[in-house]
Amino acid sequence: MSKIYPIILSGGSGTRLWPLSRSMYPKQFIRFFGEGTSSFLGATLKRLTGGTGFAPPILLCNNDHRFLVKDELDRAGIEAGAVYLEPVARNTAPAIAVAALAVTATDPNGVMVVMPSDHIIRDEVKFVAAVERAAPVAATGRLVLFGIKPAEAHTGYGYIRQGAALPDFPGAAFAVDAFFEKPDAATAAAYVAAGSYFWNSGIFVLHARTFVEELARLAPGILEAARGALAGAKPDLGCLRLDRAAFAAAPSISVDYAVMEKTALAAMLPIDVGWNDVGSWGSLWDVAPRDADGNSVHGDAIIEDSTNLYIHSERSLVATIGVKDLVIVDTPDALLVADKSRSQDVSTIVKRLKASNRKEQEQHLRNHRPWGYFETLNIAPRFQVKLLHVKPGAKLSMQMHHHRSEHWIVVQGTANVVIGDIEKLVRENESVYIFSTQWHRLENPGKVPLELIEVQIGTYLGEDDIVRTDDIYHRAPEETR
Repeated sequence: MSKIYPIILSGGSGTRLWPLSRSMYPKQFIRFFGEGTSSFLGATLKRLTGGTGFAPPILLCNNDHRFLVKDELDRAGIEAGAVYLEPVARNTAPAIAVAALAVTATDPNGVMVVMPSDHIIRDEVKFVAAVERAAPVAATGRLVLFGIKPAEAHTGYGYIRQGAALPDFPGAAFAVDAFFEKPDAATAAAYVAAGSYFWNSGIFVLHARTFVEELARLAPGILEAARGALAGAKPDLGCLRLDRAAFAAAPSISVDYAVMEKTALAAMLPIDVGWNDVGSWGSLWDVAPRDADGNSVHGDAIIEDSTNLYIHSERSLVATIGVKDLVIVDTPDALLVADKSRSQDVSTIVKRLKASNRKEQEQHLRNHRPWGYFETLNIAPRFQVKLLHVKPGAKLSMQMHHHRSEHWIVVQGTANVVIGDIEKLVRENESVYIFSTQWHRLENPGKVPLELIEVQIGTYLGEDDIVRTDDIYHRAPEETR
């Protein structure tokens, strides 16, 4: 049998876990259970590396997140088979189409395991075994999805109704009788009582060539766009940048709507692996460690006569008295307080932030860059103070600003600084000043992180006041985020 190809979809924005998840730093990259733990993407990368039958993973991600993805690969110690950069968001069907075409180009009988990058699987061993059971089913030309036996009448998941057992796999795999949208509470209770309804996990085991053939029959526009995007892909620092015009021509549609709900080849494999899609703060409370009063706390908190709380504080002390069933998430620039039963509705707040063009839906005060990150410490109309953290060996672009001057004070490590024609080393407790319109560059030549305080002074302090040249990360001129 051919190898099994893990396909990891990492293009989501995770709006329901705002304010921790932002469009430029979505939930798959966050370490919800502590800095020493894996991110959701990191855990997904390691999920199918235990068996010899698995190929290196293929990732599809938002172009804006490519350096975050590469950091996660480095942390996990995994070399990807390929990383495809989506120039625009087009949902799951076009992304999986690209992956299927890439797999069939080298392995016509390849089987893909398509996984979102932001789910929790508690029993990894059972999950690998389930994939190995599903692969022979998919190899017969079936499009298999994993169904989760409902633990409750959940209204936040889509459902699948189990059909007849497949003759060649009695008791193991079943035809899919029907798909159902997220139900109301009464309908969800009826589904659970019936016993033949399963949660749609969004994890698929697909015979790649069969999937391509079904796309050609059911959604030829998606397949044409994916072919063009792949044919026009260009290498960029270890990634493959899909052709923008071709990929943008694809409709934005999920694989369920485009293929799975229309095909006669859909099959379901029931699994029990401790799955959770962590689609809300309430879902995170379900899987997080809790004390005897049902409270889950990450950060600094004093809790008095309070039960069943989810508290996540990035900086401030959170104190509660006499409350229950709340989600409290405190970040340096945004605070969320919500009834835990309404935590699915957080995305409505994000929609309002977008409509108001507010930055809190897009960026944290800590902004990640390929060279490290910067964190805004203070801002006023004519000045801004930032902390810059530069990874060992990393180098910022040669750049200049029209509207601001900058004062750099090194607080840790040693900086190699270029200002105009002058190059010098700046050590701890030393500083340099850069006038507006002066070309300058910052590099960390050492083996420890470089940290410095940057004080900006000027009439305009926006990130788009950057003119770049000689950027080792190949960022486009307009790519200031």
